[in-house]
Amino acid sequence: MTHQNRFGMFVHWGIYALTGVQEQVFARMDMDRDQYEALAKRFDPQKFDPDKWVLLARDAGMEYVCFTAKHHDGFCMWDTAYSDYKITNTPYGKDVLKMLADSCARHGMKLSVYYSCPDWHHPFGFNPASSHQWKALSDNGTDPDKYLSYVRDQVRELCSNYGPLYTFFWDIPPKIDDPSLNELIRSLQPGIFINDRGYSKGDFSTPERDYTPASGVEAFTRMTEACNSVGEQSWGYRKNEDFFTLRYLTGSIDRMMARGASYLLNVGPDASGKIPEEYASRIRRVGDWYKRMEGALCCHEEDKFDYGVKGGVPIVTRKDGKTYFHFPDGLCSSAFSLRRFPCLPRSVRLLNTGKELSFAYEPLPEFFSEGRAKPYLHITGIPSDELASEAIVIEVIWR
Repeated sequence: MTHQNRFGMFVHWGIYALTGVQEQVFARMDMDRDQYEALAKRFDPQKFDPDKWVLLARDAGMEYVCFTAKHHDGFCMWDTAYSDYKITNTPYGKDVLKMLADSCARHGMKLSVYYSCPDWHHPFGFNPASSHQWKALSDNGTDPDKYLSYVRDQVRELCSNYGPLYTFFWDIPPKIDDPSLNELIRSLQPGIFINDRGYSKGDFSTPERDYTPASGVEAFTRMTEACNSVGEQSWGYRKNEDFFTLRYLTGSIDRMMARGASYLLNVGPDASGKIPEEYASRIRRVGDWYKRMEGALCCHEEDKFDYGVKGGVPIVTRKDGKTYFHFPDGLCSSAFSLRRFPCLPRSVRLLNTGKELSFAYEPLPEFFSEGRAKPYLHITGIPSDELASEAIVIEVIWR
């Protein structure tokens, strides 16, 4: 992923959507177990149309969809043979994962599967070594071997019955070492990427949320997949959600992808199966920005040349003989300058708008030493105020 990084859509969907609160509402709002699990008897998402989900993602420039097959509540969103607590035992009665997999195949979209290690429904799901155990069915008499047998059986189903999988996303490190689970996944899905939250070391790390923007501009040294949701309070559907700004989301995506990470941007479909417009519109707006980046965020290399930039601290990348200056937090003025550069540019372009920018090698009075203004490569005419709501990326082609 470091050099073949991709943009994808995360989808958190389950019976918790009926509450309109959060995907962990059972624990975080301390719901009664019978009340929560009875939601399965009312789950009937008649407006679920996987083609609409997949086309929303594709039209935003995304290349894969990661779907929550089982979240912490233990409810299974596929027709598993190993639990009655599943989507095919609801009024809806259909295998939504199979429907989504078929849609991904139709539209050339890669499919990834999320699977929670905690399970608040399974009688042996309690794991004292791990976290997110708040609503475990039992905190005594645990039998990890029986639970791992259950996990193994379900992993075999997921990796055998739904076509090619791009990634497998374990969630909540169990702090139990059992390499056979990842080995099983690889045997059934050759070439798959597996994250680092499972039962043994995986292929990629998974920074989440990024409330505090990551510092540093260096490329990640390990395959990385960052993830965040369009909403601040929930990954699943939340009525009256607090949505992140376009400025925040594009900055986070640019910061992570410019450093070599893939990026999953999450939405929470509602109980009817629709991705509500307030969620979908944000995917479209981010996608509009992302497509204007013209592929500069993917399959690039770190540019280690010391440019001596004045006017910001960019992440600098190279691709196809071009240099890209990424400003995830925007610019403080309508220009930036380079003290050092390999040669004069042939062209400088603002990807956000496609506009050609003016440049000159000239002394700048604010940048001086020993009583003299020093010459810089001065790139000007950047409409930074007009672009205050999105990350800025500038392309330079050298002579």
